[in-house]
Amino acid sequence: MNTQDPDLLAPSVDPNKKAIGIRKVSARNEARPRTVVMVRNHVLITDEKETDTGPTPLEMALSSLMGCEGVIINRCAEAMSFDYTAVDMDGEGEVDQRGSRGVQGVRPYFNWVKLNIRVHTDETQDRFDRLIKNVEYRCPVMNLFRSADVEVIVNWERVTS
Repeated sequence: MNTQDPDLLAPSVDPNKKAIGIRKVSARNEARPRTVVMVRNHVLITDEKETDTGPTPLEMALSSLMGCEGVIINRCAEAMSFDYTAVDMDGEGEVDQRGSRGVQGVRPYFNWVKLNIRVHTDETQDRFDRLIKNVEYRCPVMNLFRSADVEVIVNWERVTS
């Protein structure tokens, strides 16, 4: 009996061969909220709102979620020959700041995250629904959030010309 979902796209790699990747970053913090992070040849700065030399780490996490969605949308669209011209995304997340300040029983990360994703396409609703299903199945950062019991609420919109 085949229990695989027919709406899910075939893998783009050999499913029987591991394809392990290692991600490396380095960072320096000089005894203040600001941290300078090196990712390959890219410099990222995280900070807190009070000193504001860069986004907060949780804003970076939310940015990573939207960036990952963009990559996975593109990969799934290519695999489906799904035609689109752009994707606009907005996101927000709720954090109880007591958690990162040591209050027991209050988690120090997002309670929920809401995304609005607008895909500019003239594809049919059925194909759009299939794209969504595959993106949400494959997106590493979205699945990381969900595995951490963060409620991820996504409002997908198909914007036609």
